Amino acid sequence: MDRFFAISARGSTPGREAAAGVVTFLTMGYIIFVNPSVLAAAGMDHGAVITATILAAACGTLLAGLWARVPFAMAPGMGLNAFFAYSLVLGRGVTWQTALGVVFVSGAVFLVLTIVGARRHVVRAIPGDLRLAIAAGIGLFIAFIGLQNLGLVTASDATLVTLGRLDGTVLLGLAGLAVIVVMAARGLPGGILAGILTATVLAVATGRVEVPATLASAPPGLGPVLLKMDIPGALASGLWGAVFSFMFVDLFDSVGTIMACSYQAGFVENDGEITGLDRVLEADAVATVIGAVLGTSTTTTYIESGAGIAQGGRTGLTAVVTAALFLLALPLTPLIAMVPSYATAPALIMVGVLMFSGAGRIRWTEPVAAIPAFLTMVLMPLTYSISMGLAFGFITHAVVMAVTGRARQVHPVLWGIAAFSVLEIALTAGWYR
Repeated sequence: MDRFFAISARGSTPGREAAAGVVTFLTMGYIIFVNPSVLAAAGMDHGAVITATILAAACGTLLAGLWARVPFAMAPGMGLNAFFAYSLVLGRGVTWQTALGVVFVSGAVFLVLTIVGARRHVVRAIPGDLRLAIAAGIGLFIAFIGLQNLGLVTASDATLVTLGRLDGTVLLGLAGLAVIVVMAARGLPGGILAGILTATVLAVATGRVEVPATLASAPPGLGPVLLKMDIPGALASGLWGAVFSFMFVDLFDSVGTIMACSYQAGFVENDGEITGLDRVLEADAVATVIGAVLGTSTTTTYIESGAGIAQGGRTGLTAVVTAALFLLALPLTPLIAMVPSYATAPALIMVGVLMFSGAGRIRWTEPVAAIPAFLTMVLMPLTYSISMGLAFGFITHAVVMAVTGRARQVHPVLWGIAAFSVLEIALTAGWYR
């Protein structure tokens, strides 16, 4: 085990790696509760998605640990699951089976691009300000969904949205959010999971949620979602824009997370190259394909891996321990299924805060950087579509650069992306009708 994971070579011990795996699980275990809640809004079977989420997280994290041999964890990504449920299925009327097909195709394309090395050109084509804006915009979108699920923001005929009624469930959700905020402010790990559990316990105590007859049982079957992806529908329904959006968001989400965690773990060489980057990205792409087969949205590398690295995790053994803990959660699905949406809403809000934090590094005093970044960020929640925010951001960047005489500074790949974005907007807005 020491030779396989290079534990001694990286200055670690099995005990330290195990402890790091536990910390990583505690900081990202909230996805077991949140992802089924999000995908259930798309009409998917809640119980089956719980099982799919756990298995997808375990498979992806095992790939990171055993194939890439890094202390990174993977699971269905926040933002990507919101895109799946709220933008693609509810927003565009696509069936969830077709949406799973889109996820499968995007993962396959991502894998091919990674193997042939094309992803390097895509990463280099997008300016840093837009990359930061993409993450921040997704954060705004996720937080907006969380505020809706909490009931703090509701629909209004006069103003589109307004403040909701502060009833009992909203107050319970806010109590969970308060726990998350306090633990985050004090630097304590596991705050999001603690907030979800706090709101759920209070819901049980006030009679709003019933405790299941059995606390542990065999997990729900995967039958309702397993192998249900509609690949022909994804390829024939004019959804290549969605395929591209899934792939693009996953690519930059993964690359950004991998870079941050690699610096923290000391995996960056003197020339700036990240040790084993290709293998991590390959594992990420394969995990997405596996997740689509199991019946869940895009699987990606989690920034919460940094908590385990801070605990001392330096090898793939950390990821293996995290994956094992995900599998141990399978018998607890009755408890997981009882968690109400207003208890998971604070997690969405907090994840939105974390994703938005990079917005401060955007060059807001430079109009060429600020205008595309702002439109990218604000149009994601306002159009209820991540892909629309991306499309307008790419187009605006290309246009602003062209009219200021800097067209040659735009990467050729980005010109192609901008042209593709125009087509995506035209098809979505019905300009062709």
